[in-house]
Amino acid sequence: MAGRIPSTFIDSLLARVDIVDVIDRRVPLTRKGNEYQARCPFHEEKTPSFTVSPSKQFYHCFGCGAHGTSIGFLMEYANLSFVEAVEELADDLGMEVPREGGREPPPPPGESPGQLLGIVEEASGWFQLQLRRHPDAGQAARYLESRGLDEGTRTAFGIGFAPESWDGLVTSLGTDDTRRVQLLKTGLVSQQQREGDSGGGRVYDRFRGRIIFPIEDHRGRVVAFGGRALGDGEPKYLNSPETSLFHKGAELYGLHRARRAIGQAKRSVVVEGYMDVISLAQFGVDNAVATLGTATTRTHLQRLFRLAPEIVFCFDGDRAGRDAAWKALQVAMPEMQDGHQLGFLFLPEGEDPDTVVRSEGAEAFNRRVEDALPLDRFVFDTLTAQVDMGRMDGKARLVSLARPLIGSMPESALRQLMLGRLSSLTGLRGDQAVGPAGPAGPARPARRPSPASGRLSPMATAISLLLQYPGAAAGIDRPEIVENLRQQGADHLQRILGSIRADNGVTTARLVEEFRDSGVYEYIGQLASHNNHVQEKTVPRLLNDTLELLREMQNKGRRDELLEKSRDEGGLDSDEKSELRLLLDDLAEKKARLEAD
Repeated sequence: MAGRIPSTFIDSLLARVDIVDVIDRRVPLTRKGNEYQARCPFHEEKTPSFTVSPSKQFYHCFGCGAHGTSIGFLMEYANLSFVEAVEELADDLGMEVPREGGREPPPPPGESPGQLLGIVEEASGWFQLQLRRHPDAGQAARYLESRGLDEGTRTAFGIGFAPESWDGLVTSLGTDDTRRVQLLKTGLVSQQQREGDSGGGRVYDRFRGRIIFPIEDHRGRVVAFGGRALGDGEPKYLNSPETSLFHKGAELYGLHRARRAIGQAKRSVVVEGYMDVISLAQFGVDNAVATLGTATTRTHLQRLFRLAPEIVFCFDGDRAGRDAAWKALQVAMPEMQDGHQLGFLFLPEGEDPDTVVRSEGAEAFNRRVEDALPLDRFVFDTLTAQVDMGRMDGKARLVSLARPLIGSMPESALRQLMLGRLSSLTGLRGDQAVGPAGPAGPARPARRPSPASGRLSPMATAISLLLQYPGAAAGIDRPEIVENLRQQGADHLQRILGSIRADNGVTTARLVEEFRDSGVYEYIGQLASHNNHVQEKTVPRLLNDTLELLREMQNKGRRDELLEKSRDEGGLDSDEKSELRLLLDDLAEKKARLEAD
């Protein structure tokens, strides 16, 4: 199992990446002074309030408060996980993402992920070329035309053609031993097994006489293929095997293309095949994805729930479709945290999303999605149909059927409502019928309140100034003040100052990212984007004044504590008396300086 990404690599990545370039490729920016502006991609606005700072490598929206680093922007904009965002930035820079611990041995020469991805991308281009130029491609073209796929859609989805040849691909791309091994490792070709020959036999194309659908991973890289047989060939659909690049239980067809649409619609639609996804997209329904020859997995659900709060499964209305829906439901129940919604759309028998959207149009299909059967109705309609609710033992049977489903849910309002519904049907109290909740997902740290729009506390001000102006650390007159602070937040201030001293070229973005795994990451990000209403040239003086104020606040608190203790019967010990004397001397010196001024 791969380990964590080292923090040193994150630092190196952020030192090399340019946030202006990262954002400008997705949201066109306009230069304004030393910063860049755009209309915020995270909320509707007419006047640009989204700013990007090249010096801080940080973005902030004054309209909605969104802020962060290059990593944070990709996570928010493209709905990526932290690891996915790091991988995408690293890939753009040609950097390999290392892992701490649990590392697998390096791959043999020619078999690195980048090299395997390269041969798969070449194969995708080769299949597309065959659809345009191969003399036998007419049948494939006629089939695609019969399904109503126009040229633009074919190109957008990279649809291709595999000729009925045993060695067309391997001859074209497998030009040496290394490349033939790459074709084998990526599942593009197969090898005959000859008894007693460990080296294997003849290498031949896996996909023959098929329309080819490239399968992309979450980063939009082609990692595998699906092939539909032309004519009566078997199997009708054939996917690439599991490889180091492709895991069926993790990928969803069309997900990379559907990300933005899913986020905008706040809903994903899961259908059963490539053609359903492609046809829906051609008609403007862009938030659909499909599983890849496997049942829905928890990984699929977690990916989709990260993009939007609602998932609607779309199945045929026959028995097979309802059985598939029930299996998806069972997998989904442990993921049904508060805020997650699940719906089930059953199409008329003999229909599929492709035929429905062609006959009724996108608007009518979307209305069907809106009217999908919610999770609770699907559960209880299905279960009550299996028992006699007029009998006591029928109600007991309902409890036994519902118990494993509701019991697998994490503690949530939805679980309580499901228990309430079960109680109303059976007369039993829900917790008596089902028992305690299933394991909840990882606890999220409590959100800290946003810093006030006005003045911050002295500690928050010092942290905010150092985050936004790391160079001001060189102008701290008395560094020992920071080292001796003990108030709440002092550890964060000391950590930031230590990072700046270790690398005087560190940016705001890199300082903020150091706190990602802590419970204060969001708060630190807010301080990094807080408007302190200062000019950069006045920052060193303000920072020193703030540190002096923190020192005095700490000293006053300690003086008051020692003076209070001195009045007690036990009094102060010798060390405490010396400490109090120093604190009182310090106070006297400060008063003398003020009087002299």
